[in-house]
Amino acid sequence: MAKPRTPPLNQVLAFCAKNPVERVFLEDLARRGLGRFLAVSENGSLGALCHFGMNIGPAGVGCGVFARRALTSNARMIVGAESAVNELWDEISRRFPPPSRDNPGEPVYELRERPEPKDSGLRPATVSDLDLLVSPCAAAHEEELGVNPLKHDPVGFRQRTRIQIVSGRSWLWSENGRILFKAEASAWTPSAIQLQQVWTDPELRGNGYARRALSDLCRLLLESTPCVCLFVRAENERAIGLYESIGMQQVGLFRSIVL
Repeated sequence: MAKPRTPPLNQVLAFCAKNPVERVFLEDLARRGLGRFLAVSENGSLGALCHFGMNIGPAGVGCGVFARRALTSNARMIVGAESAVNELWDEISRRFPPPSRDNPGEPVYELRERPEPKDSGLRPATVSDLDLLVSPCAAAHEEELGVNPLKHDPVGFRQRTRIQIVSGRSWLWSENGRILFKAEASAWTPSAIQLQQVWTDPELRGNGYARRALSDLCRLLLESTPCVCLFVRAENERAIGLYESIGMQQVGLFRSIVL
């Protein structure tokens, strides 16, 4: 396979268009000009692509070719389609300490049909919600990745939460100063919106708030995009049950490795 090189944007977008749900995060980063991409091509089109930033995101076939660059990265996580992550990790795992968390076989779900309205109190977050959102966002992050960002980078995490709000990528349902449900968009392209950190106050779980609010959120987003998608830890049966209850269908597998 050819040596990795920096690909032009049009080739990155064409590559992502071949699997717009699996590669939604890569396409979103490319469109916003964030991080660095390396790719290998054959016959004029990309066969494998990898993003290097806070995370490493491989995609395609033959991703072990990105091993040298990955070994010099300060990324916190490797995440992407399970087959691509496997290829890269097989090449570099002996040079890394054991990961703090390894989540293979994470189901990827998508929804293309608008759910029925559930009359929740879901609304877009505003900057005035920032203080209310920071702690729940940190709790959701810790549930997913095993790390409390408020202990490691409280200023940076608060700023990233604010950016999500200002960018129109944060929604919540709150009553009397308490968040019943919240979610963010981690990626947004013309083809798909990927949700992350879907969270309900643990003391309120089992009361149907998440099902109502997530249905209303997906219904809202599907007015302007063909697909809403997300991925989830394989052992998170409660979340999987939630996603399937609103009509989401599994379409692939991811793997995330927290370094």
